[in-house]
Amino acid sequence: MASQYDATEFVDTDFQMRQASQSTTSALAGAMQRAPTREEVDLQVAEAQQKLAELKRAQDELERERSGLEELRRRQNEFQSGRQEMIHNLTRGLGLLEEAEFNSRRDAEQMAKALADLREGLAKVEAVHEETWTKENFNMELTKALTAIENARMEWNSARLKFPVLSSQPKDPAVESEGPSPEALLATRSFGELCKLGLALTWPLVLVAFLALALFVVLLLTR
Repeated sequence: MASQYDATEFVDTDFQMRQASQSTTSALAGAMQRAPTREEVDLQVAEAQQKLAELKRAQDELERERSGLEELRRRQNEFQSGRQEMIHNLTRGLGLLEEAEFNSRRDAEQMAKALADLREGLAKVEAVHEETWTKENFNMELTKALTAIENARMEWNSARLKFPVLSSQPKDPAVESEGPSPEALLATRSFGELCKLGLALTWPLVLVAFLALALFVVLLLTR
C-alpha cells in the first residue's frame, strides 16, 4: 500500500528562512536610507526637548544640593573656627582673671593688715597725754611716747612703700584754677604768631625811636 502524500516533504525550510531574513534586511536598509518624515523629526525634537528639560531639572537639583552642601560646609567651618577662638579666649581670660583675682585678694589682705597697723599706731600716738606726766614718770612716759611715735613712723613708711597712693600729694585747687603759664602759651605759638606778638609789644618803642630820629634830622637841617 502506497504511503500518503506529505507536501511538506518537498519544502525547503532553510531556504524560506533565508529569504525572509533577506527581505527583512532589505526592508530595514530601505527604511534607513529613506529621508525621515516631518512627524518623525517633530517626535525627535520633542524627545530632545524632553531630555533637555530633564537634564535642566537634574542640573537645578544638583545646584540646590551643591548650595546646601556649601552652606553646611561654611557653618561647619564657622563652628570649628568659633569653637577654637572661644576656647582660646576663654582659657586666656580665665587665666588672666584668676591671676588678677589672686593679686587683688593678696593686695586686699595686705591693705587690711596695713589698715589695722595704722589704726593701732594712731591709737597709740593719740593715747599719749603729756599733760598727765609728772616729774617722777616724765622720763619713762617720754620714752614710751617716743617709742610709740617711732613705731607709728615705721608702719607709715612701710605702708607708703606698699601702697603708692599714700605717697601722692593732694592736689591744690588754687593751683589747678590758675591758667597756663606764659612759657606754655609761648610754646604753643607758631613763628608767625610770635613775630606778630613781638611787633604788637614793641611798636610803641619803634614809633618813639622814629620820631626822635626825625626830630634829630630836622634840627640838623635848621642849623
